[in-house]
Amino acid sequence: MKAGFHVAAALALFAALGTPASAEAQEIKIGEINSYSGLPAFTEPYRKGWQLAIEEINAAGGVNGQKLVVISKDDGGKPADAVTAANELVSSEGVTILAGTFFSNIGLAVSDFAKQKKVFFMAAEPLTDAVTWANGNRYTFRLRPSNYMQAAMLAEEAAKLPAKRWATVAPNYEYGQSAVAVFKQLLSAKRPDIEWVDAQWPPQGKIDAGSVVQALAASKPEAILNVTFGADLVKFVREGNTRGLFEDRSVVSFLTGEPEYLDPLKDETPEGWIVTGYPWSAIKTPEHDAFLKAYQAKYDDYPRLGSIVGYTTMKSIAAILAKAGSADTDKMIAAAEGIGVDSPFGPITFRKIDHQSTLGAFVGKTTVEDGKGVMTDFQYRDGAQYLPGDAEVAKLRPAE
Repeated sequence: MKAGFHVAAALALFAALGTPASAEAQEIKIGEINSYSGLPAFTEPYRKGWQLAIEEINAAGGVNGQKLVVISKDDGGKPADAVTAANELVSSEGVTILAGTFFSNIGLAVSDFAKQKKVFFMAAEPLTDAVTWANGNRYTFRLRPSNYMQAAMLAEEAAKLPAKRWATVAPNYEYGQSAVAVFKQLLSAKRPDIEWVDAQWPPQGKIDAGSVVQALAASKPEAILNVTFGADLVKFVREGNTRGLFEDRSVVSFLTGEPEYLDPLKDETPEGWIVTGYPWSAIKTPEHDAFLKAYQAKYDDYPRLGSIVGYTTMKSIAAILAKAGSADTDKMIAAAEGIGVDSPFGPITFRKIDHQSTLGAFVGKTTVEDGKGVMTDFQYRDGAQYLPGDAEVAKLRPAE
């Protein structure tokens, strides 16, 4: 009787001790960090996108029989807070993969953390070229088309304009600085006759739109490159419309065709800006139709570009894990280099040379329909067509 009791107690103890380890073995933890409180217009749809992807992945049996679990943190738009969050996720929560970030300076901070701690990091949204080139490292991959890629798409259209006198306006931090520099480089290479007559650098999120518009007008440009977004963009457009800045002037604009930035403009949306964006209601492909149907069924809402980014981020991670057969960092890196992934925009590849995905962007013009800003005359530009070759990247990216 006594012996039987001891055996039963030992078995019960063994089962109790074994359960968490067994449960843990059935899960792969992903640590996700983003500026939810800093830019909800983009990051809330982004969260819906990745949640839909995780739901689909786990409903289909997970990855290699393991469920994906996402532990999400808000970095508040601060690089130091993002690094603190990354450290907590890795050291306390036991995540084996980091993902996310929006602002370029935060993406760079988390990328550096990933390099120091040897953790796989899928940078979802930051656009600065430094993520995959100047500050690139073997642990970091990036999903969204970079500043270089979007600048190359826009410069292709800008070069066709008769305008010779150009001015720029961009937020004064890593993303804005990087976007202006690469656009100027690419457009000047196509059009050596162009003169850059003014550059306005308002602080991100704190634009004094009246003085910016006044300064731009004073320089008498024939065309303007705009890199502002979010609330800054709304203020800039409103002041520009009021003061006639955009009349008889071409404007080329990063990101403005994304619904998260067009929607707040409503009927104030300027006519004819050349933009990158996401005309969600007018895309007619099987891949996008399937995504749109699933997204609207779950949320009773239309997707924004953030939704595409969040969804494809987690689908990419799942594809990498499946190919690696493990959440081991080195195996994931080897699997990710050159991997092909399906996205709502069609097949993409993560390049081995620089870990940049070939996800593209839609390029078109802004207009107003039924009191809302939309994209018209748009085409999808495959990101693979707007990236430099291996020899050029080898000069831009440090050897490891």
